Amino acid sequence: GRIIGFLSGLGAATADAWYGAIAGFGLTFLSNFLIGQQTWLRLIGGGLLCIIGARTFVSKPAERGASAEGNSLWSAYLSTFFLTLTNPMTILFFAAAFAGLGVGSAGDHYVSAAILVLGVFTGSALWWLILSGFTGLLRGMFNFRRLQWLNRISGLIIIGFGLVAFWSLLG
Repeated sequence: GRIIGFLSGLGAATADAWYGAIAGFGLTFLSNFLIGQQTWLRLIGGGLLCIIGARTFVSKPAERGASAEGNSLWSAYLSTFFLTLTNPMTILFFAAAFAGLGVGSAGDHYVSAAILVLGVFTGSALWWLILSGFTGLLRGMFNFRRLQWLNRISGLIIIGFGLVAFWSLLG
C-alpha cells in the first residue's frame, strides 16, 4: 500500500541523507572506510538484490493487500534503509557531486552542507511520496495475471541490479 511504500522510501531517503552528510561534511575517515569496504558492501548488496529479485520473480500476487500493522511499518523502513546502505556507489556519487559544488572541501561550509543534505532527504522522500501515491492509485488496474507478470519483470530487473553489483567487482 501507499503507507508501506512511502515508509520504505523514507528508509532509502534516510540512507541517502546519511551518505550525503558523510560526503557533504567532509567526513573523510568514515568515507574512506566505507569506500575501503565497498567489496563487501557490493557482495552483500548484490546478494540481497538477487535474493529479493528471485523471491519476487517466483512469488504469487496476493489476493488482498497485506495489512500495515505493528512491526511491518518499522520493518519496511529499516529493510530499505539497510539495503540502501549496502550501495557504496551512493557515497561515491555524493562525494563527487558535492566536490563539484565545492561542498566539503572547507570547514566553514557546514550550513551549505546541511542545506544540501536536507535537500537530498527532501527530494528523495518527495520522490517516494509521488511514487507510492501513483502506485496506490494505479493498483486497481492490475488483476492477478498482470500482477504475476509485473512480479516476474520486477524480479528480473532486481536480479539484474544484483548482477551489476557483482559485475562491478570485476572492474
